[in-house]
Amino acid sequence: MTDPTPIPLTASRTEQIFPILNSAQAQRLVAQGHARSVHAGDVLVEPGDPEVPIFVVISGELEAVRPSFVQETLITTFGLGQFTGEVNTLSGRRAIARIRARQDGEIVEIARGKVLALVQTDAELSEILMRAFILRRAEMLQQGIGDVTLVGSSYSADTLRIKEFLTRNGHPYTYIDLDQDSAVQSLLEHFHITAAETPVVICRGETVLRNPTNREIAGCLGFNEEIDEIRVRDLVIVGAGPAGLAAAVYGASEGLDVLLLETYSPGGQAGSSSKIENYLGFPTGISGNELAGRAYTQAQKFGVQMLLTKVNGLACDGKRYTIVLEDGTSIVSKTTVIASGASYRKLPIHDLSRFEGAGVYYGATFVEAQLCSGEEVIVVGGGNSAGQAAVFLAQNTKHSYLLVRGSGLADSMSTYLIRRIEQTPNITLLSNTEIVGLEGGNRLEQVKWRNNLTGDEESKTIAHVFVMTGAEPNTGWLSRCVVLDAKGFIKTGPELSQEELIEARWPLARRPYLLETSLPGVFAAGDVRAGNVKRVASAVGEGSIAISFVHQVLKE
Repeated sequence: MTDPTPIPLTASRTEQIFPILNSAQAQRLVAQGHARSVHAGDVLVEPGDPEVPIFVVISGELEAVRPSFVQETLITTFGLGQFTGEVNTLSGRRAIARIRARQDGEIVEIARGKVLALVQTDAELSEILMRAFILRRAEMLQQGIGDVTLVGSSYSADTLRIKEFLTRNGHPYTYIDLDQDSAVQSLLEHFHITAAETPVVICRGETVLRNPTNREIAGCLGFNEEIDEIRVRDLVIVGAGPAGLAAAVYGASEGLDVLLLETYSPGGQAGSSSKIENYLGFPTGISGNELAGRAYTQAQKFGVQMLLTKVNGLACDGKRYTIVLEDGTSIVSKTTVIASGASYRKLPIHDLSRFEGAGVYYGATFVEAQLCSGEEVIVVGGGNSAGQAAVFLAQNTKHSYLLVRGSGLADSMSTYLIRRIEQTPNITLLSNTEIVGLEGGNRLEQVKWRNNLTGDEESKTIAHVFVMTGAEPNTGWLSRCVVLDAKGFIKTGPELSQEELIEARWPLARRPYLLETSLPGVFAAGDVRAGNVKRVASAVGEGSIAISFVHQVLKE
């Protein structure tokens, strides 16, 4: 039986989450679809359905429910003048909930393509629809209302990996902790799962994935669509960090056919930032993951398709370039923006990999912060990301130690963060200091650090280390197709010497544009580019600037 009342909202903006259209708004919206009659009990959408339309209620009532192997849970109801849908309507990803007629009535069905066209052309309806879709997804994330159940242990590195993957991709899930939930045994028995097989991901209450890879989860949830290998794209963007997302939004909004390729999730390295307080337009700050989520939704609004996949190579012969994916699929594009970013450099410590995800982390978001509440932590690094992490973690931890190899923070960190650190009593800055040893069993238990001026070493019982040190460019997949500097970053525009261009066989009379690489029509933006300014705002700026040059190349 369905619960008699919907799940209560955590937000107070009910009129924005479930707006009621006035007659003029409803008339413009329903003009894009076709009317149909429904009877009580008719199922309109099942979890897992692709390309889901939205439905506008003309009479009667619809309901959204979450099925499970035990019982259905009523999420919400839709009455006269209300409409279904959430952000998956924009992306074309599979439905999360079951939509069913609660009463006999009449509805208008509007295909996804028509919805996309509407949010791009009708300013008033675009604001109503987009705000409702975004707030509905936020509510689902807040309450863990989705088509995924994760069963695992908070002490498991793979459980943390899956949590991060789902969270950073904005997909709601229910988490059941093996160590704390008394009802977990009945769930394991129902699906014939042993504790040794966890973590387990259950998709739509049916498919059981035992310790799955991120790619297996993406496949089960339908994150990736089939690729048309024959279709030549106007623009392929490699990397969905701030630079790549900005390029996607500006390119698609200006009429380009854009495909966005990302290995893990939107946001890149910035997505792991707990709070960015110096990004223009957000005076109270915004988390990197939230900023990335908004940017990705904006890209979806303009029709950008994103694939979660690893890029294995770039074939750089010919006027059009071929990007080779991990499954052997090839994508042909007229132009390319490389925004593959950079990764935090790993600590040169024996056995480091054994503790990654089990005490050593490369991001400080809400997911990681839950693991170390009330405990002591170490943050390694002297840049803004490290400072943001230290301040964020200090809110709920006993003490945060900020370790930097240099003599201080003034040369590498924003002044506002330095002041915040100085004024936070449970943050201790240890300059000229680096970690020299990690110890533990299945998880990190003890850390040894050394003062490089005095040579003194100290060991402390600390189980959480956040590493945010210097970056290494993600350019290994380029196979020397473009000119790199000595550190592996991509050289562009004025950075390319005449000798380098001759050696690279630059074929045009003109020199490369500002962000153009040694391959015509291939641009680099963000942290992967030589000489980049490591700020979110500059990455966004470079991504948008690259599109102006993409248009020029397409005209040539």
